[in-house]
Amino acid sequence: AHPASMMHRQLNEEQQKAAGASPDVIRITVGLEDPADIIADLKQALDGIDGGEVPDVLTEFGGRCPADAQFDTKCLLGGQQPDASSGARVPPVCFSTGFNFKGTSDAADKFNLAAFGPIYARLGNPTNDALEAKIAALEGGMACLTVASGHAAQHLAFSNLMRRGDNFVTTNKLYGGSVTQFGRLFKQYGWEARFCAVDDYAAMEAAIDDKTKAVYCESISNPEGIMMDIKKIADIAHAKGLPLIVDNTSATPYLCRPFEHGADIIVHSLTKFMNGHGNSLGGAIVEKGDFNWGASPEKFPILAQPCASYHGMVFYDVFGKDGPVAEMFGTKGKTGMSFAIAARALGLRDAGPCMAPMNAFLINTGIETLPLRIQKHCSNAVAVAEFLTGHEQVQACSYTGLKSNPNNAMINQYCPKGAGSLFTFSLKGGFEAAKQVVNNVKMISLVANLGDCRTLVAHPASMMHRQLNEEQQKAA
Repeated sequence: AHPASMMHRQLNEEQQKAAGASPDVIRITVGLEDPADIIADLKQALDGIDGGEVPDVLTEFGGRCPADAQFDTKCLLGGQQPDASSGARVPPVCFSTGFNFKGTSDAADKFNLAAFGPIYARLGNPTNDALEAKIAALEGGMACLTVASGHAAQHLAFSNLMRRGDNFVTTNKLYGGSVTQFGRLFKQYGWEARFCAVDDYAAMEAAIDDKTKAVYCESISNPEGIMMDIKKIADIAHAKGLPLIVDNTSATPYLCRPFEHGADIIVHSLTKFMNGHGNSLGGAIVEKGDFNWGASPEKFPILAQPCASYHGMVFYDVFGKDGPVAEMFGTKGKTGMSFAIAARALGLRDAGPCMAPMNAFLINTGIETLPLRIQKHCSNAVAVAEFLTGHEQVQACSYTGLKSNPNNAMINQYCPKGAGSLFTFSLKGGFEAAKQVVNNVKMISLVANLGDCRTLVAHPASMMHRQLNEEQQKAA
C-alpha cells in the first residue's frame, strides 16, 4: 500500500510524517507466498524505477499469479484473476443458477462447445472455475473439473471410459467407500472392478484383457497410509495402452504429484486435506492431457468416436492434444483437455453432481494454507507414531514415515517432504481394546472423515469399512 495516497490521504503532510506515512513510504505485509516469488516481484518493480512519469491509472488490476510461480504461491494465487469490475482480491462467490447470453448465437456456441463460458450452474460457475484452475496448476495438469464429492469424481471419471461389460484393474488398498462403489454400484452398471494386491504387479498385468479400460490406485492408501509404486503401476497400464487413474486425496499435490510419475488422470476428495477444515464436501478430476485416446477409438468410444449428443463431434479430435483447442491454448502436440471436457459436457450434464459455489469458495480458501497445514500434519504424525510404536498396548503401527516401516523407502521416493498423517495402529487386546481406546479419547474426535486440521480417530471395521466382509476388511 502507499499510505500517503490511501489510508493517510486525509492527513496533512506534517501528520503523515508523524504517522510514519510520508509520500516516500511504502507499507508491506509479507504473506504466505514463496519468498522467492515475493522478492522477484519486488526486484522487477525496484529495477523499473527510471524517473519517468507514473500513470495515474493502470490498465488492469495487479495481484496476479506469476507464470513460473512456486507451489506456495500457487496455493494463494493460482487460477485467480482479480474481479474485472470490482477488483475483489478474494474470488467472489457467484450465487447464480443461470448466466446471460449475448444473443442466440452466443448461446448456441456455448451449448455446442464451440465457445467457453458459463451456461448453467450445473455445468460450471465462475467460483468453481477459479478453484479448478488452481487445482490444475497445483497438480501440473491441463484441466480440472470440480464436482460434489470425491465419489462423484470417481463416478464421472469412470463414466468417461466404461460401458457395460468393461472392467478396470485396481489395487485392493482402498477407502471403504471406494470398495463399495466399485463392487456394488459399478457392478450394477455392468462395470467390473478387478482387485489386486498393491505389490502383486504380475497379477495386475494378468488381470488386464481386451475389455479393460483403466488401472486405478490411491497414491497413499486409506486407511493404512501405504505408498503405491505409481511409476511401476503406470508402466503396466501404458504397456497395455491404458490410462492410470490415481486418487491423490491422502497425499495432496504438496506431498506427491502423480502426473510426474506416469499418472494420466487424478481424482480427489477435496473434502479432506485440500480443504482441511471439515466444512464442505467436494471432489475433483484433473487431466494431465497427453494421453492419446484416439490411438484406440474402439477402446475409448466415448472420447474418440463421434458423439451423437453433440451432432457427431469427437471429443478427442476437438479437445485432445492435437486438436484446435490445444492450439488455441498454445499446447498443441503436448496437452489437451478432452477427458475433462467430456466429464463436464456428458457426465456432469447428465448425472448432475455439481459442486455448490459456496463449497468451492471454502475449499479454495482452505487450499491457501495447504503447505503450512501439511508440514504440520507430517511432523505431528511422526511424533504420534513414535509414541504409539513404543507403547506396550500397541501391536503394530502402519505409519510409513517411520524408518522401521518396510514402505519407508517408497514413501521417501514419491513423497520426500513427508509421509502425510494418515495411518493405522492395532492393539494387542484386539477388537474390544480397539473399541475401548476409541471410546476413551477426550480431545480427539470420533468422526467419519480425515484430513481435518483437527485430529480425528475412526474404527474402520465399525465405520467406513463396515459394509465389507472380514476378508475385504483385512485386504483394505
